[in-house]
Amino acid sequence: MDKTFASLDDLQAPENKVVLVRIDINSSIKDGAPQFGARYAECAATIRELAKRGAKVVVLAHQGRAGDEDFTSLDKHAELLSKAVKKKVKFVGDLYGAFALAAIAKSKGGKVLLLENTRFYSEESVEKNWDKTLMARKLASVSQAFVNEAFSVSHRAQTSVVGLPALLPSYAGRSLEKELTALQRATVNPEHPVVYVLGGGKPDDCFKILKHVIESGLADKVLLGGVIGELAVIANGKSLGAKKEWLDEKGFSKLLPEMQKLVSGEQAGKLVIPTDFAYADADGIRVEVRAEELGGGEKIFDVGSKTAAAFASEIKAAKTVYFKGPVGRYEETAFELGTRLVLKAIESSKAFSLMGGGNTLDACDKFGVNKKKIGHLSTSGGALLAFLGGETLPGIEALKPKN
Repeated sequence: MDKTFASLDDLQAPENKVVLVRIDINSSIKDGAPQFGARYAECAATIRELAKRGAKVVVLAHQGRAGDEDFTSLDKHAELLSKAVKKKVKFVGDLYGAFALAAIAKSKGGKVLLLENTRFYSEESVEKNWDKTLMARKLASVSQAFVNEAFSVSHRAQTSVVGLPALLPSYAGRSLEKELTALQRATVNPEHPVVYVLGGGKPDDCFKILKHVIESGLADKVLLGGVIGELAVIANGKSLGAKKEWLDEKGFSKLLPEMQKLVSGEQAGKLVIPTDFAYADADGIRVEVRAEELGGGEKIFDVGSKTAAAFASEIKAAKTVYFKGPVGRYEETAFELGTRLVLKAIESSKAFSLMGGGNTLDACDKFGVNKKKIGHLSTSGGALLAFLGGETLPGIEALKPKN
């Protein structure tokens, strides 16, 4: 790996030093309480390691957005984080005021504090000069190091993500280091053939990735399922009947002009577009039909068997595979076939595989995919999509050595 950032291996003698650790434990809230999830476990190793090395660990995190129902304090998150770290995490109901600074000053080596929701404070979300905010200067004044353990928010230019590393020696946590290693393996001189599987219900996200990997030459094949696959079929001159009306209603048809350029351009041979689809008849029984034979009223929610087999064949020949989003409405038995066959093909493939997103993880669980056979499963959403779309991530740039 081309290591352009420092890791915890580079953090020398942290004993009794205050180390700020930015994590992401943004959780679903049920009956007023945060729910335990994979992100707690992801950051636990770094927090535990720093505590064992005698650091005064001060954790920064957020929950929700202002105005949303899940915009809450982190007091209950501290209990879940304690469970993950297997060590008491003390909650401090302040971020950079006198109360928080006093708690940090009183802390001892090996102890862990969790400060209040960073998004409770407007300085977290200023548009520039993050390192000049009172929040950054106050926290940096009582700290000796900063650790980013939150890849999932590293696409956001916020004070706790980019302001603090501008003022302190900065390092990647263990989970972030693992994530960047996997991403670099998949995107920096990856083993070819490189196959991207794009699906799900958010074609805007898919299209950004599609355009980048085609124009950059990163991908050898892009398998298009889900909504973006349907758009590709329409761009290729077919109607899809009732589904076209739905795409219009959702505003997704705005992508058609750019999609038409791709399906008719010099790189069109890299696109694997669905040739058949599946819909459910009046009795809920799966019916498959070729794309050009759709009558107009069918509500299609999955690729057909021939398309799924074509996708699996491309995956079998790949050396690197990225999977984003299911290729059909996998939650329903009638429409699970495409996603199941694709995921099982990735599971049995010898290629290095990368995948992420909530629906992807849910689908893996439903179909019993052995996660140990997946190269890297990311819990990140927007940051992963931004990275694979060719964007620069402010939080990662902030970790690079300062000139």
